[in-house]
Amino acid sequence: MVPSKPTMNLANQMIRAGSDFAAYPATANGTTVLHRYDEVAERAARIAAALTADQQLQPGDRVALIMNNCAEYLELLYAAWHAGLVVVPVNAKLHANEFDYILRNSGAVLCFVSPKLKSAVESVGGDSLRCIEVGGDTYRAMLKHKTCPVVARQADDAAWLFYTSGTTGQPKGAVLSHRNLQTMCDCYFADVDPIEPWSAILHAAPMSHGSGLYALPYVMRGGCHVFGERGSFDPAEVFALIENWPGIAFFAAPTMVKRLLNHPNIGDTSNLKAIIYGGGPMFVEDCLAALQCFGPKLTQLYGQGESPMTITALNADRHADSNHPRYLDRLASVGIAQSAVELRIADDAGKLLVPGEIGEILVRGASVMNGYWNNAEATAETIRDGWLHTGDYGVLDNDGFLTLKDRAKDLIISGGSNIYPREVEEVLIKHPQVAEAAVIGRADREWGEAVVAYIVSADGSSINVQELDELCKAEIARFKRPRHYRQIDVLPKNNYGKILKRELRELEK
Repeated sequence: MVPSKPTMNLANQMIRAGSDFAAYPATANGTTVLHRYDEVAERAARIAAALTADQQLQPGDRVALIMNNCAEYLELLYAAWHAGLVVVPVNAKLHANEFDYILRNSGAVLCFVSPKLKSAVESVGGDSLRCIEVGGDTYRAMLKHKTCPVVARQADDAAWLFYTSGTTGQPKGAVLSHRNLQTMCDCYFADVDPIEPWSAILHAAPMSHGSGLYALPYVMRGGCHVFGERGSFDPAEVFALIENWPGIAFFAAPTMVKRLLNHPNIGDTSNLKAIIYGGGPMFVEDCLAALQCFGPKLTQLYGQGESPMTITALNADRHADSNHPRYLDRLASVGIAQSAVELRIADDAGKLLVPGEIGEILVRGASVMNGYWNNAEATAETIRDGWLHTGDYGVLDNDGFLTLKDRAKDLIISGGSNIYPREVEEVLIKHPQVAEAAVIGRADREWGEAVVAYIVSADGSSINVQELDELCKAEIARFKRPRHYRQIDVLPKNNYGKILKRELRELEK
C-alpha cells in the first residue's frame, strides 16, 4: 500500500485561532479593535465559500492581492487558502505595467484591489481577469455567504506566489508551499522572536512582502494585527501606536528604522517588544543608535523570496551581547543559520569553502521554494543538487556568523525594496538620445542604496535629465527610478564588451 502524502493547509491556523483565541482582538485600525479572532475566522470562511460557489474558482487557481495594508488583507489571505487557492500578493507601489506582467504571468483569474488602485488594475491583466474592490458591494455580499469546510491541500502545494527580481530583469514567481510557510513560522518562534500569549504586530511595511509573511506566526499565537490609519509608514503614527499597544512588534526595512531614529518626538517606547529588520544592510552606527534608543529589542534577518525570511537571523540576545570581543563584527553580520536550514559558502565550481573565504551563499531546507512559476530553466539554474544558489556572496566566521559581501546579480536594495538594474536600463535606453545606460547602486545613509544611472549620449550632446526622469515615471515604479544621473563619454568594458560595473562603483566612492 502506497502511503498517502501529508496534507497541510495554512487556513487551519485561522480556524484554530478562531476557536482557541476566539475573544482575542485579531485586527485593529489605529487604536480601534475591528474584529475578534472568531469573527475573522468566520469572515474568511464566508469569503472562501463565495470564491468557490459564486466566483467558480478551483483549487490551485491564483488570486492576486493588489492592496494597501488593511485588515481585509489578513482575512483574504486565509480565505484564499481556505478555498484551496494560491495567493499572489503584489506590491501596491508598482507601476501598472508591472501589475500587468505579474497578473498575466501568474495566470491570476481574480484580483482583490484597494479602491484607490482599482482604475490602474482594471486596465491591465487581460480580459479574463476579474477585479473585486475591497469594501465594495461584491465584497460585502461575499461576507453574507454561508461558510464552507477547508479544502484539503498537500504540504507541497503552492500557497504564496512571490514575485522577485530575476537575472533578466523580469520578476520570477517563487512558488512557496504550505510547508515552506509553516517552516517559516517555526523559524520565527525558534530564531527570530518568541511571541507571548498576547502580543501585537504593527503592519508598517507592505503586507505583500515581509510584514504579510510575519502575519502568519501572529495568527498562530493569537496576536493582534494593527494597521495604521494613514495607510503608509509614518514615524509619528508608529510611535503613537507603540504607546497604545503593549507587547507590539513590527517588521521594518533599515531605512524605516533610521526614520524612526531621526523623528523629533520619539516618546515612550516601553510597550515595544521587537523591531525585526531586514531587506538591506543596517549600518553598525545606526544599529548602535537604535539599541541606545529602543533598548535590546532588535532582531535582524536575512532571507530571499526563494527562502522567505529564513536564511539567517541575529536575534535580540546577540544584539545585546556588547561584552563579546567580536561584538561590532557580529552587528555587521546577518547572524547565524536559522534552525530549519543548512548554510554553506561555495566557490563558482560548487566547492565548499572554509570560514574566512568569500563565496556564494547556498541554502537548503524545508523553507526553500518548490521552484519558479512556469520557469523550469531558471529553477534548474537556481536549485542544484538540492541547494538554493542565492546569487549573494558572503563569508562565514568560525562561529557561523554570516557577513554579506556582494550581490552577484547586481541587485539594488533601496528603502527595503528590490531594484534590478536591467529593468531601469531598458527604460532609459528608449530615450532617443541615449546610446548606452548602466545602472548601479551607491551606498546611501537614508535609503541603504541609491540608484545611479550612467548615460552615454548618442550624439555627444547633453541629455535632458528631466526627460529621463519623466520616462522612468511613465514606465516603472517611482521608487525604481534613478536618484542621480551621470553622463559619461564611454562606459568601461572588458575585452568581450561587457560593461564593468565595478569600475563605475569605484567612481562613486
